[in-house]
Amino acid sequence: MVSPRGPPRARPTDMATPGPLLPPYGVVVGVLLHLVVYLVAVLYSYAEQLFSKKDDNKIKNQDTPAVCDLHCCKDVPVRNGLIGQKSPSINPERLKDFGEEDYLNGDVKTWEMKIVSRNEELLREALSCIPQPSSRASLASCNKLIRFEDISAAAFKIQSGVQKTPCTYSRLSKQYGMEIYLKKEFLQYTGSVKERGVLYLLMSLPQEQQRKGVIVASDSNFSLAVAYHAAELRVPVFVIVPSSTAPARVRTCRDYGAMVISYGTAAKDAQLHARRLAQENGYLYLEEEDSAVYLSGLGTVGLEMYEQVPKLDAVIFPAGGHCGLLAGSAAALKHLNPHISVIGVESESFPVLQQSLKAGHPTDDQACNNHHFYGGEKMQYSFGDVSGVCFGSNSLQLTGKLVDKVVAVREEDILISMLRLLEYERATVDAEGAIGLAALVAGKLPELKGKRVAVVICSGNLELHLLQQCIARALTLDNRVCRFSLVISDCPGDMSKLLEILAREEARVLDIRQERIFVTSELFTVEVICTVETRDKIHTAQLRNALLERYPTTAWTER
Repeated sequence: MVSPRGPPRARPTDMATPGPLLPPYGVVVGVLLHLVVYLVAVLYSYAEQLFSKKDDNKIKNQDTPAVCDLHCCKDVPVRNGLIGQKSPSINPERLKDFGEEDYLNGDVKTWEMKIVSRNEELLREALSCIPQPSSRASLASCNKLIRFEDISAAAFKIQSGVQKTPCTYSRLSKQYGMEIYLKKEFLQYTGSVKERGVLYLLMSLPQEQQRKGVIVASDSNFSLAVAYHAAELRVPVFVIVPSSTAPARVRTCRDYGAMVISYGTAAKDAQLHARRLAQENGYLYLEEEDSAVYLSGLGTVGLEMYEQVPKLDAVIFPAGGHCGLLAGSAAALKHLNPHISVIGVESESFPVLQQSLKAGHPTDDQACNNHHFYGGEKMQYSFGDVSGVCFGSNSLQLTGKLVDKVVAVREEDILISMLRLLEYERATVDAEGAIGLAALVAGKLPELKGKRVAVVICSGNLELHLLQQCIARALTLDNRVCRFSLVISDCPGDMSKLLEILAREEARVLDIRQERIFVTSELFTVEVICTVETRDKIHTAQLRNALLERYPTTAWTER
């Protein structure tokens, strides 16, 4: 029976499932070839760059000495330094004459083939001047003029062992009519600028000599610096002092790590004993002389000042006794700027530098050894330390060639300068540190009015019992402490009238005494001796006029 819907539809035939769509074989081969060629090109370029860098490094190593070879002494042990503290790195601008800079800020290096390599030879020559224990163990034979390159090498080498002291604007500038900047070298660990020369000297010693040790014979700032830095460098150090040395100095040297031996009653006895010990035991006898190494270390002060104070017109240094600081710093400053005036200051009572410059050779006068103001046994102002020859021909030659002027000041001016620094700068310094400013206090340099001047405050080792004497004497010299005597009747109320006048004039009474027995005046009178403090010279004059008006017989004690 046929279905009404019509004949059945034909069943659709099954279609074949298509296979994966793969590119032709030739295309795949082409892509792979291109990839291989690209990788080969990349590898070839990288290899070419790598070999090129190696060749450049070889050329640099052949032409340029290594930085460590130039600035480091392989025979010197690693310095301890200050734990957790790192001194500010030296500004590379000060080495602008060396050429390319490349190491001083940590991750770069510094070299200059011509100068630095020659400087290494100079330092080796300086070290070769250090005699062996079989000869006279001192540095006197090394008499060679230093150069700017020597000072720059010293600055690089000692930068982690000494402080980069501030050179700040002083409040005294307005008072003296010029821009005054104070280089505060008394802030060094041992209180003296001599640390710079001593550290460089010790670091330049051969390793064998460092193992044997060094010996000094004085209680000076030089000995303090040797005691401290030798102990820091693990160098055995012996300090021989006379029995008259202040106990505080002996204790300080021992605290620094030195073996202190008291011998004899005079400095000469201690020196002879130290030389004998050096000869018998192989120690190197050190004394403050003008070797090139020592002067180079001291000359780093000039580098720092030139960097810290731009557009300097003049720099004032102490010149009494050992003038190594003046000579070394002058070499640095005159190289950097020949127009900077370098001025030395010494005491009128001991003008050894002026005498030597006039004579043309160092004066070998016994006064240099016995002058109490310069460190003798009766010395009262802790000015400095002189033993043996005051300075050598090296320092004298540099001073005569590079220093523009040397002036002399009175001891009274030095004391007033110490007072000014204490009042205005809160700086307790000794006379050696204050003598530079004393030239400005005394008006010895009127040509510096209106100019920018830097003054080196090089030392601050003032013993406590001397501090009181110096300040009291300075106040008297500055007309701020005065004493007078007058005669009044020994009646009730007369003393109160005198005190009323003093109170009205705003004078501070420091001491008052009454003398009734040993008087030459009439009976029933009393002599009153009074010590008062005033503001300044004008205030003292006003008080004097007021007393003379009421008591015509008032007598003032002259300074």
